[in-house]
Amino acid sequence: MTLKKTLTIAGSDTSGGAGMQADLKTFQEHGTYGMVALTVVVTMDPNGWTHNVTPLPTDLLQKQIDTALSTGIDAIKTGMLSTEEIIRIAGEAIANSGTTNVVIDPVMVCKGDDEVLNPGNTDAMIQHLLPLATVTTPNLFEAGQLAGIGTPKNIDDMKMAARKIHELGAKAVVIKGGKALATEKATDLFFDGETFYLLESEKVASTNNHGAGCTFAASVTANLANGLTIKDSVIEAKEFVSAAIAHGWALNDYVGPVMHGAKSRFGAPHVTVTEI
Repeated sequence: MTLKKTLTIAGSDTSGGAGMQADLKTFQEHGTYGMVALTVVVTMDPNGWTHNVTPLPTDLLQKQIDTALSTGIDAIKTGMLSTEEIIRIAGEAIANSGTTNVVIDPVMVCKGDDEVLNPGNTDAMIQHLLPLATVTTPNLFEAGQLAGIGTPKNIDDMKMAARKIHELGAKAVVIKGGKALATEKATDLFFDGETFYLLESEKVASTNNHGAGCTFAASVTANLANGLTIKDSVIEAKEFVSAAIAHGWALNDYVGPVMHGAKSRFGAPHVTVTEI
């Protein structure tokens, strides 16, 4: 038996809910063989759960990437890339890899924080990563940063941001509105360069959603590796993460991660796909 090989270039979330931990759990649930090139280690202060981001040496990152790519990778995902140099290294490696399935998750802050990791990272992502993206998966804040229009507040704003991000080189764009939009449903917008689609599921009244963004992007990555179309990869990922959020749980007094194995155990909530 041969498994499709998936690589995440991302950080380590020591609490286990997001980052490369979420990616590997998601890759496993989708039947792919996951590998990691680790960029940073994120630790938490036990008293208050504030985040500390510690980058790894860039020469070590390069060695990890070289190791993984030498095996022949079917799909690559990026996650937390904390410096402009790390973004450049990741972009150059992806460009030279020959891999055509590339998911760029433009992580700019740690969940629960509101400070951008590095203000120069946005320009570096636009230069080095977006032109390589089969799909990019920003949340509302990240979409606003990439598009240069401020955080979208409604569907029309999301459409404008998606179009601008597509013009920067991404083949397809998913803007994750989730429960942050003032809409009845948890709503994401998918743009394939020609058509906009709304992806909607029931909102979950829970704060146990740590790792949802990483999990969604990793699901898209695995689906692409397994041969699904871009659109079908995104729809299944919406189902996967909706189930994971619906069965999220409290790790401690500060954080509640999603359950990465929820879809296979309990099934997935219904996702409505509407062309707009």
